[in-house]
Amino acid sequence: MQVVVTSPDLEVIGQSRGPTPAAGGPPAVVDALCALLDEARRQAGADGLAAIGVGAPGTIEKATGVVARSPNLAGWMDPFPLGPELERRTGARVGVDNDVHAGMLGELRLGAARGLRDVLGVWFGTGVGGAVVLDGALRSGPHGASGEIGHVCVRVGGRRCGCGRRGCLEAYAGRASMERRARRLMAEGRRTDLFRIMEHRGLDHLTSGVFARALAAGDDLAQDLIDEAVAAAGSGIASVVNVLDVEAVVIGGGLGTRLGEPFVARVAAAMQPHLFVTGAARVVPAALGDLAGALGGAAAAADLVTPVRRPARRRASGTG
Repeated sequence: MQVVVTSPDLEVIGQSRGPTPAAGGPPAVVDALCALLDEARRQAGADGLAAIGVGAPGTIEKATGVVARSPNLAGWMDPFPLGPELERRTGARVGVDNDVHAGMLGELRLGAARGLRDVLGVWFGTGVGGAVVLDGALRSGPHGASGEIGHVCVRVGGRRCGCGRRGCLEAYAGRASMERRARRLMAEGRRTDLFRIMEHRGLDHLTSGVFARALAAGDDLAQDLIDEAVAAAGSGIASVVNVLDVEAVVIGGGLGTRLGEPFVARVAAAMQPHLFVTGAARVVPAALGDLAGALGGAAAAADLVTPVRRPARRRASGTG
C-alpha cells in the first residue's frame, strides 16, 4: 500500500508505504492503512487531513464508499464499508474508487494522459484492471465496474479465471494466473528459475520484479508466459479500442511498469492485427510508476473539496 499527503496543487509533502496484510481481512487492512496515513501526515507536518482518496481493488460503490467485491484480496468477498470506516477512524472526508481508476486519474491529472480526453488505461499486476476516460472524465458506470478489461473474453472456453469464468484476459495476463500456470508446468517437468529467484529474495509469490529478473536471465518459461500475456492483451485491448475509439492507451500496473517500454511496444504490436482502424490509438507507458494510484487518490480527495477542471485536448504520442 502506498500513501501520499499532498498540498492542494498535488505536490507530495509526505509519503509512506507498507505491505497489504495477507490475513485478517478488511479490519487488518484498515488498521494498516490508518498507520500509513498517520506516518505520511506526520512527515508532512500536518495536524489533520481535509480529505482522503482511496483506490481499492475490486468493484466499488462510489456513492457509499463500499468495496462490494474484491476477489484478489483474501477475506474481501463480502461487501465492506471502507469509506465510512475510514471516516470514523480519521475524521476526514473519504472517497473510495477502484485502484486502477485511481491510478488512471493520477495519470490523467499529472502523468501520461494529461491533457488527453479519450483514453483507455490498462494495469497489469496481480490481475488485469482497466479504466476509461471519455471527454476528459473518468467513467465509473452505473455499477462501478467500468473498465473491467481483465474480464473481457479473449478465448471462448479458455482457462479458468479467478472470477470463475473462462477465457478472461486476466487468466492469461494477470500475474497470479501466470504464477498458477508456472507452478503447474513446473510440476509437469518444465524447468524454470522463477521460483528459485522468488525464494532467494525471501518472497512467497512471484512478483513483477521476479518476472523481470527471470526474463533478463533468459528463462524460457517466464518468456512463454509473457508471450501468452502479450498475445491475449493485444486482442483484448484492441477489442475495447474498436468499441471506444480512444486516442491513447496507457499501460501501467506493477508488471507493466516493471517490464517497461519493451513490454508496451510488444502489446502495441500485438494489437495491430485486431484493430478496425490501423494505428487507431497510441500506446504509452504510465508515467507515475508506483505513485500513480496514490496520486490519483490525492486528486480524488482534492476533488471532494475543490471543483475539478477538465483538461484541454492535446495530441497523444508514444508507441503505436
